[in-house]
Amino acid sequence: MTVDRRFIEHFDWVLLLSVLLISAAGVLTIYSASATPYGPQPTLYLRQIYWIGVGLVVMLAAAAIDLNTLRRLGPVFYVAAVILLLSVLVMGRVGMGARRWVQAGPVSFQPSEFAKVFLIFWLASHLADRPPSSGLRLRDLARPAALLALPFLLVLKQPDLGTAAILFFVAATMFVAAGVRLKPLLALAAAAGGAFFFMWPVLWGSLKEYQRQRILVYLSPESDPLGMGYHISQSKIAIGSGGFWGKGYLAGTQGHLAFLPERHTDFIFAVFVEEWGFLGAIALVGLFVFFVVWSAEIAYRARHRFDMLLAAGVTALFAWYTLVNLGMTMGLTPVVGVPLPFMSYGGSSVVAGFAAVGILMNVRFRRFRIFG
Repeated sequence: MTVDRRFIEHFDWVLLLSVLLISAAGVLTIYSASATPYGPQPTLYLRQIYWIGVGLVVMLAAAAIDLNTLRRLGPVFYVAAVILLLSVLVMGRVGMGARRWVQAGPVSFQPSEFAKVFLIFWLASHLADRPPSSGLRLRDLARPAALLALPFLLVLKQPDLGTAAILFFVAATMFVAAGVRLKPLLALAAAAGGAFFFMWPVLWGSLKEYQRQRILVYLSPESDPLGMGYHISQSKIAIGSGGFWGKGYLAGTQGHLAFLPERHTDFIFAVFVEEWGFLGAIALVGLFVFFVVWSAEIAYRARHRFDMLLAAGVTALFAWYTLVNLGMTMGLTPVVGVPLPFMSYGGSSVVAGFAAVGILMNVRFRRFRIFG
């Protein structure tokens, strides 16, 4: 039995199909969201299709890379992530009040999207070298937590509160997957909560004015309905106006009449629900849940500790992105500028997402001794 044949036999077509279905829903919604009478951008959906194609190529490459080699390169991934984030401060361009993008010739990309994947590789490699006999202790987490502080602060400097929060949640999930003891974890959470309480005046003073407004608007959306609260108010209107059945494809008003800002990126879920209604929302959320559970199953069945931690980190990345975006769209969490995986428009997030899917496939292949 050749490697090529085994590759086809054990290829995770279910995982790929779920990702492609979400991506297809994204392309259709991007087309609908950009087809407005106020400055239509009909090429956005074509660009998204192009980036999906690039992402598929990157996914296949990531699925075939030797994970043993990548594990040994853990420190290199950490350095690469820090360099990527530093490049934003040095040569990044400002957009919508934040410096998050770097121009490389004709292509503009967001380094933090790729830095998160690199950091998952590094953290999985670091934690895999410290298998617990009776669970990890706090001192076992001190070094990785301290090293994570640098990229975390670099992301906050952009400023990108949403990505920083995702990075924190993913790292916490990987610590739990690595086998941290419950008692030290609760002690750490209590200490972090106490420190946050006492440091809140300092943290509040360090926030940008628009970040403060976002927090205040989250607590009271009606306080500024035409200002910072406009996004979430219009998003709720779009979701509510979809009703049970939806208004129909290309028939949404909040998106087509340009009432809803960022409708092809951060608030694409609101456009989708307005057109497809409650039933469409249930189907889409169910698809995301299936994708995350299937990914978690890959982590659970991994043959090696490093593979398990790597797959757990990738699964956590998708899960937290989805939870935060949906919560943001429905007013359950503050508006922090987090895209919906595979649906929101953006080349960096799409390519990085497909690369992460390739990692999941690679972990699955290793169960059958393909590619290492």
